[in-house]
Amino acid sequence: MSKKMTMALLAAAMVSATACSSKSSTPSTTTKPDASSQSAVAADPFGKSAEPVTLNIAYSVDPNFKSSKGETPDNNVWKTAIKDNLNIDIKIAWQVAKENFDQKMNLAIASNDLPDAMVVSQVQLNQMVKAGELEDLTDVYNKYASPAVKKIIDSTDGLAKSQVTFGGKMMAVPSVTAEDFSWLWIRKDWLDKLGLQPPKTIEDLEKVAKAFVEQDPDGNGKADTIGLAAGTGLFNDFIQGPPNFDVSAIFSAYNAYPGYWVKGTDGKPVYGSTMPETKTALAKLRDMYAKGLIDKEIGIRKAPEEVVINGKAGLFFCGFYGGYWPLPSAWKNDPQANWQAYAVPLDAKGKYNVMRTNPTNTFLVVRKGYAHPEAPIKMNNFYLRDESKYGNEFMLARNFFAPLDEIGYEMKAAKEVLAGTKKPEDYTDSAEYKLLNNTLKTIKSSKLQPYDNLDIKYWNKDDKDFMRAYSLLVGAKAHFDPNVNKINSLSYTRTKTMESKWTNLIKMEKEAFLKIIMGAAPIDSFDQFVQDWKKQGGDQVTSEVAETVK
Repeated sequence: MSKKMTMALLAAAMVSATACSSKSSTPSTTTKPDASSQSAVAADPFGKSAEPVTLNIAYSVDPNFKSSKGETPDNNVWKTAIKDNLNIDIKIAWQVAKENFDQKMNLAIASNDLPDAMVVSQVQLNQMVKAGELEDLTDVYNKYASPAVKKIIDSTDGLAKSQVTFGGKMMAVPSVTAEDFSWLWIRKDWLDKLGLQPPKTIEDLEKVAKAFVEQDPDGNGKADTIGLAAGTGLFNDFIQGPPNFDVSAIFSAYNAYPGYWVKGTDGKPVYGSTMPETKTALAKLRDMYAKGLIDKEIGIRKAPEEVVINGKAGLFFCGFYGGYWPLPSAWKNDPQANWQAYAVPLDAKGKYNVMRTNPTNTFLVVRKGYAHPEAPIKMNNFYLRDESKYGNEFMLARNFFAPLDEIGYEMKAAKEVLAGTKKPEDYTDSAEYKLLNNTLKTIKSSKLQPYDNLDIKYWNKDDKDFMRAYSLLVGAKAHFDPNVNKINSLSYTRTKTMESKWTNLIKMEKEAFLKIIMGAAPIDSFDQFVQDWKKQGGDQVTSEVAETVK
């Protein structure tokens, strides 16, 4: 469910727990099981260890997070269930704020003072493999990963496994996130009030945004409404999914794909951010901003969703999860705000171009020498199977697993149950879709009749499963839009030079683009950006990507 709200579900998860583990004075195991007891459970993905197994982890915490059940990292339903069902005792060796977690983990990697198991980035994985700090998980994965986990990883046609295979050895378990894209969410009640139809082209989008700004759609008699709400993320890239409130779709309407590797005129890989089409799209965004069609405070607001929540904006781009966030907060202020999602704007050929992101962005690894490398794998099997039972808070040392087609599959299944063509029990053999069973059993509690009308007035917003249901039926309906054109990056690999220079290159890129859009730099400054990007490491990265593609 998003990269992004890597995903996932990013907006649904109320805890930012990237779980990792850490060495401490606590032993990894209290007693090592004898050979006979080990063999008895060796192939059981959910087998309970004969003797207690201790797994030391580290924890990243959002200082503002408050558990909905009053639980804590040391005392919660998941920790108890894992102890009772798997005989794995989770210990928190150290805990830091979310924003300090990578720094703390990088220090642990540099000093080889590692947790028992951890979830790391691709750069961190590469560093740890090079330093010889990790356990080979090839056999452990084959024996202990559940059929559902294996099916999800295999759904990427080898892409996920290729990123964790070094010298023929599987050195990590890759995450897989459900495929989603950025859709245009529109206040349909504003469209109806002003007698407008949903836009199709860039020109249509400009007309709608202009009407939202100038024609007082909220009816308060003040010129205080905004067309398109946007953030400074601008677009997604080949490493991560779309950021919240991006404008990727406006770029792709001009066949511009910043952040991705595309084929140049000579057939070789070119970084999309340096292509002429990107300059054309920037010129359009600059023009829209100058006309006041895009939020004028794009680079000033603490959070771009503020104007959606307070009812002042009529348009924003977001993944299917809009029904999780930010719309529930917006409905508190205006229960009748009829937000609907669309696959627009279209390009000159009538296509809604979307770039497919890397489905793997985190990696579950085990420190070399840990006595029970199967423990974190079995724990993640358990998370996948029982999330609908125990919720999504305090899932420590969790790597995310979701089939690529989860969002579309679940949306289609829910529609079939509502239409009466299928029953919930028809989907009992779909264990990898971890939330599907609950969705199908509860969908009629959230969606009111008529089932084929998705306007907000035909929903029960008080139902506990409403956010999931609305996100699926409204936010994911465009997954099957015939105009959606999915495009792959030529490469999703982080090359050697990227490890040292990519952060600065990305920073340069985002700053240059924002200045152009906001009128702080001329459109032709794009050409200087391209030259600087190439000189400061871009050409070397491009050369390495070309070798990767070969």
